[in-house]
Amino acid sequence: MADMKQEEISHPPMDQLQGLEYCIDSNPSWGEAIALGFQHYILCLGTAVMIPTLLVPLMGGNAHDKAKVVQTMLFVTGINTLLQTLFGTRLPTIIGGSYAFVIPVISIIKDPSLAQIADDHTRFMMTMRAIQGALIISSCIQIILGYSQLWGICSRFFSPLGMVPVVALVGLGLFERGFPVIGRCVEIGLPMLVLFIALSQYLKHVQVRHFPILERFSVLISIALVWVYAHILTASGTYKHTSILTQMNCRTDRANLITNTAWIDVPYPLQWGPPTFSADHAFGMMAAVMVSLIESTGAFKAAARLASATPPPPYVLSRGIGWQGIGLLFDGLFGTGTGSTVSVENIGLLGSTRIGSRRVIQISAGFMIFFSILGRFGALFASIPFTMFAAIYCVMFGYVDFNPLKPVSHGIFSGAVGLSFMQFTNMNSMRNLFIIGVSLFLGISIPEYFFRYTMSSSHGPAHTRAGWFNDYINTIFSSPPTVGLIIAVVLDNTLEVRNAVRDRGMPWWARFRTFRGDSRNEEFYTLPFNLNRFFPPS
Repeated sequence: MADMKQEEISHPPMDQLQGLEYCIDSNPSWGEAIALGFQHYILCLGTAVMIPTLLVPLMGGNAHDKAKVVQTMLFVTGINTLLQTLFGTRLPTIIGGSYAFVIPVISIIKDPSLAQIADDHTRFMMTMRAIQGALIISSCIQIILGYSQLWGICSRFFSPLGMVPVVALVGLGLFERGFPVIGRCVEIGLPMLVLFIALSQYLKHVQVRHFPILERFSVLISIALVWVYAHILTASGTYKHTSILTQMNCRTDRANLITNTAWIDVPYPLQWGPPTFSADHAFGMMAAVMVSLIESTGAFKAAARLASATPPPPYVLSRGIGWQGIGLLFDGLFGTGTGSTVSVENIGLLGSTRIGSRRVIQISAGFMIFFSILGRFGALFASIPFTMFAAIYCVMFGYVDFNPLKPVSHGIFSGAVGLSFMQFTNMNSMRNLFIIGVSLFLGISIPEYFFRYTMSSSHGPAHTRAGWFNDYINTIFSSPPTVGLIIAVVLDNTLEVRNAVRDRGMPWWARFRTFRGDSRNEEFYTLPFNLNRFFPPS
């Protein structure tokens, strides 16, 4: 084979991904945008249903309480998403429920003063009020770090090299929500996984009237087909004599959402009563807020690449974190039972559809608000078995294709986008290989240790008399992106720093460190309604 010339095999770094049909500020037709927005809404239902399903029974709540919490979470998710896309980073990101808050919430649930309440409904109400109080107080961290620009200052220590493990682990760290969940109901999860890959990858070039319908709507089509198949299995009595766990994961009539949801119901602040405040609860929740902040930072950078935007400057990143703090405040006021963060699965869908339009996400937020008010209609879609969502997560979180010159026509997720930052660094440097290798490995290994310890001992490795300290340590080190950030940033800023400026990718990063450092920043991140006159970028 003839030798290839150097220019034929080189792939110069590109700060924007190529091959997207619509970027952040370009929009498909209204009909297509509405259908795509509905697809994003369907995808975010998995987390919106799973977290209340896990937490509400532990709080003493019944099926009606769970339905109300799901409804509230979707309503607040819609509001927070609109605020973030309009006034925050303005990236096409959905701000939904976060698993990072599960550890401090369970700690509140186990508080002796609440656990000893005999009446289940009273215990649920009092626990929800305690969670609300902790969220309201802890939200101040993100609000202060965001609007004071302190997080923007901190982000100046993040090089492209340091961001590789952080952004990658935002997706890679969610592996337990993939095939382990499919394994709970293989006869539904596996067909869903195979069908979704077939539609989105092998049949993506199939067009109807010159429109790539299978590539754009593979999530909707595969969910609809497998949902019908799952309902047939349920109606035929396939799971009549199986275990309760199997029925919960396989049957389409075990969500108990439709019959327990009102036809029309508008969630409102303090609907569970006045919040109660405790210093121990608030300190424990602050750890989850910090984890949410770090996860969102990585997710924002992933969303920027999948929307074909420039990396968000520190000012924009701080603005987004500030609005996310406002979102946490809303979580506390309305009572969602957990905090919020950027939805990683919806970021993956941007790459899968090749559409990073901001308008699509805003329409999706409209669906969330609409179907949360019309409760019965929203509950119908929310009754989709979670196993089906897990099959989609396997692709959204795990398909690796980070060639910066290749059209993004594959399912692509934030982990792969994180790895794509390596193109701006010198990967022939032993220093860089050491930092990325250690931070990626420990970013997965340390949280896995905390998880297994908790499963075997019913409590985390940190188990002292100070409950707030236990929550802080167990929450921080159970988050892969947080562990990855700590290790990568410390090593990157202390190991041979003077001689490694170019190897770290800092020259490429320089023009994105200020709002006006790149002319495209104003196009992507300027506030609407001419608000930049009153809030000029600093």
